[in-house]
Amino acid sequence: MSSVAICFDLFGTLVESERPDDPARAVADALRGRGVAVPDDWAAAYSEPHIDAPEGAEVPLPAHVSAALASRGVEAPNNAPRRAVVSTFDPQVETRRGAVEAVAAAREYGPVGLLSNCSVPELVGRTLIRSELSRDSFDQIVSSVACGWRKPDRRAFETVARQLSVPVDQLVYIGDTPATDGGIEDCGGTFVDVTDTPLSRLPHRLDEVCRTV
Repeated sequence: MSSVAICFDLFGTLVESERPDDPARAVADALRGRGVAVPDDWAAAYSEPHIDAPEGAEVPLPAHVSAALASRGVEAPNNAPRRAVVSTFDPQVETRRGAVEAVAAAREYGPVGLLSNCSVPELVGRTLIRSELSRDSFDQIVSSVACGWRKPDRRAFETVARQLSVPVDQLVYIGDTPATDGGIEDCGGTFVDVTDTPLSRLPHRLDEVCRTV
């Protein structure tokens, strides 16, 4: 097994991506465009929890939308909720300055992964395709919608660490949100905050960190 692995957050760390200002309204428009009768109180239905998931679990947004419609007696055939959600969050992407170089530099220390909180199917892959990065930039890519757990839940970090063939306490996680990305520290791993360490300085910071992991 490698002694250390480097893992990146995606949104806000490597890329910036615009999202709808009013997701409930945007999803409603996409549903109507697919022939779904959206209830009058859709904003309330969208904001309510409908799936009893374990703490730390990811609820896929299409499943939430389906359950919200069902709670108002609306059926949505032909996989309309999934198609509506995927189209609503179809991303416009800007790669952050220094991102490509940072990921390349991380390869000098071990395998490189990506772990993203994302409840929208296909969004992580579409984002990478439209960025200056690529799927081949990473040895393993894990999204919460795929693995079932959201950061800061330990199981999210354990999933990517296992796929990178390192113990979770040997994972160096690079992100921009201490409340979620910083959860790696509860697993014994190391968090590097890009709001404190810009991507341009990451190679130097990794050299410091990987000596002590």
